[in-house]
Amino acid sequence: MINKDLKFIIEDLCFYYGENKALSGININIFKNQVTALIGPSGCGKSTFLRCLNRMNDTIPNTSLSGKILLDGKNIYDPDINLPNLRQRVGMVFQKPNPFTKSIFENVAYGPRRLGLVSNRNKLKELVEFSLKSVGLWKEVKDILNENALSLSLGQQQRLCVARVVAVQPEVILMDEPASALDPMATATLEELIDDLKKRFTVIIVTHNMEQAARVSDFTGLFWLGELIEFSNTEKLFTRPEKETTESYITGRVG
Repeated sequence: MINKDLKFIIEDLCFYYGENKALSGININIFKNQVTALIGPSGCGKSTFLRCLNRMNDTIPNTSLSGKILLDGKNIYDPDINLPNLRQRVGMVFQKPNPFTKSIFENVAYGPRRLGLVSNRNKLKELVEFSLKSVGLWKEVKDILNENALSLSLGQQQRLCVARVVAVQPEVILMDEPASALDPMATATLEELIDDLKKRFTVIIVTHNMEQAARVSDFTGLFWLGELIEFSNTEKLFTRPEKETTESYITGRVG
């Protein structure tokens, strides 16, 4: 029976780069319309895990995987999975803003147009406006939609990249250290956006910033040397961790 509160169920996930085991026996449930943060030192497997969730690791040669990743009860590694459809449902925002060298409008319009999500130009304009409003960017760019997206500040570029994901109507948004290139003010704006996004999407964020994880997430998991050491409600993990490794990491004694 499918648990309607869960978006992902991950069972005994192992991932390999060649013979190197990067993830070992990961078991985790991701709740719908919640923010899940993944923390841990560099190289611990959290970004590798994130890329498993929309099969971005498929693009890397000589990799392999075992276990199951169930999205709404369906294993995304089943042979009949449609990859373009999966990546529409599970969108991704990367560490550094990566807008296309196109206009602001075309950055947002590209995905819906390519996927045939809108029937005419007016519907496309409405979707672009909706997506930019969703990330709090519309008022800042509505009069410069035809300007190159690279003219925006880094913080604006990152919100534009989130709008680009929102425009293809996903169910899940993956974020891989999305604030690492941003200044404190842009980071605060992005964190407010994440809190708003969970009203409509399931959000999973990898962050090296534990304070950020504590601020934005409902659930937090600690990765350590390819293993998921602890996963729980964020407040509990940061105030009453069950594992000594977790306590040592969040207090700064290790990592």
